[in-house]
Amino acid sequence: MASNPRPSSDAATAEPPQAAPPRGLSALLRPTAALGLDTPVAAVADRMLDARHEGLLSLPIVHEGRPVGAISRYALMRIFLMPYGREIFGRRPIVEMANREVLVLPVATPIQDAARLIAEHVQSPITEDFILTDADGVYLGTGVVLDVLRAMDARLAQRNRELQGAYDRVRASQLQLIQSEKMASLGQMVAGLVHEINTPLGYVRNNVEMTREALADATDLVGAGEAVLGALLDGGEPPADLPARMATLAELRTRVDAAALADLSGLLDDTLHGLTQIGELIGHLKDFSRLDQARTQKADVNHLIDGALRIVQHILNRRGIEVVRAVAEAPPIDCAPAQINQVLLNLLGNAAQAIEHDRGRIIVRTQVLGERLLILVEDNGKGIAPEDIKRIFDPFFTTKPVGQGTGLGLAIAHQIVEQHGGLIRVASRPGVGTRFVVALPLGGPGTADGARA
Repeated sequence: MASNPRPSSDAATAEPPQAAPPRGLSALLRPTAALGLDTPVAAVADRMLDARHEGLLSLPIVHEGRPVGAISRYALMRIFLMPYGREIFGRRPIVEMANREVLVLPVATPIQDAARLIAEHVQSPITEDFILTDADGVYLGTGVVLDVLRAMDARLAQRNRELQGAYDRVRASQLQLIQSEKMASLGQMVAGLVHEINTPLGYVRNNVEMTREALADATDLVGAGEAVLGALLDGGEPPADLPARMATLAELRTRVDAAALADLSGLLDDTLHGLTQIGELIGHLKDFSRLDQARTQKADVNHLIDGALRIVQHILNRRGIEVVRAVAEAPPIDCAPAQINQVLLNLLGNAAQAIEHDRGRIIVRTQVLGERLLILVEDNGKGIAPEDIKRIFDPFFTTKPVGQGTGLGLAIAHQIVEQHGGLIRVASRPGVGTRFVVALPLGGPGTADGARA
């Protein structure tokens, strides 16, 4: 075998070289004693059996420090499987059998570039490794195709982890943004909601005070009556203060309003009704503002509509807007109720704010169509200009005055509906009104029909 101008095989296999920049192939470099041009084929076959070359598909052939080809185990096998192959070819120089078009890469080649070049050059099945050189083309060692594939797989896994981490951060920010927009919408309604709570709370308090006064006089009357009755039923001489007791009883009877006592049941019924109104409103607010807005469960959309209408009721009352509620019977759907609440509240709030006359009307309609539940919110407000309607779902786009809108409401509504596998569409005529239609899959997000546009 011709002498190798590189280090001897013993030296070459002693210690791997120091790692070069991590983007290159140096970490995958396998120091391999190269073959000379005149190395006999039989000697190469013996070299292939060396344990130090286990895992290599081929051995490099080097002349004057530069690679000129390689011989693969597959090529040697074909030679020795031929009749008398060893006898015929065993003494011939290996260069005659070599692949002169072996892939040669600089050791500084980025791993992703190496993978691309290997895919372009190496045929299937893989029968050869590739050769690594320094920047001047001087032979350094061998690279194994599988090592590159493993490195790419590890890099892809790392990239996937990084992407998953980035996605998780974006998702968390997205949920925080949705919650912030929800709280901003709720904050704009706080004054009206306080009024909605104070109205029933006022007559609850008034009824309680009336009941307390009536019951106080009645309690005194019962006490005076028991004093007189006890004196009369005692069996002995009437007590000296019996006339005084009877005078007190007579005076208390004039103070107690029998009609008021008869009305106590009605007052208590009104009180319970007022407390129920307050409880429902607080329940709707709780449902709307809950933090676990992404939790999916079965929900009655008609009930969600009622809750959203209750929250915006003060705005509708203040503007004198008539609400036409025409909901159809529909099965509960799989959804995130807090998120659907947010969509409904945004559409209803926008519809109310778009009405600037005293004949306002909002139609809220539901309908089951095929495998979808349709929600229609239509107003007879000022409408949306044609140049604005194409941007209506863009983040931060708003036609409201500064300070009255974030420009995120419809963008978030659009995103929520799409995440549910649904669609949201808008049609509008300036001066006539606007109609929004939301289509949600009955089977919830991820169902076949829900995933189709």
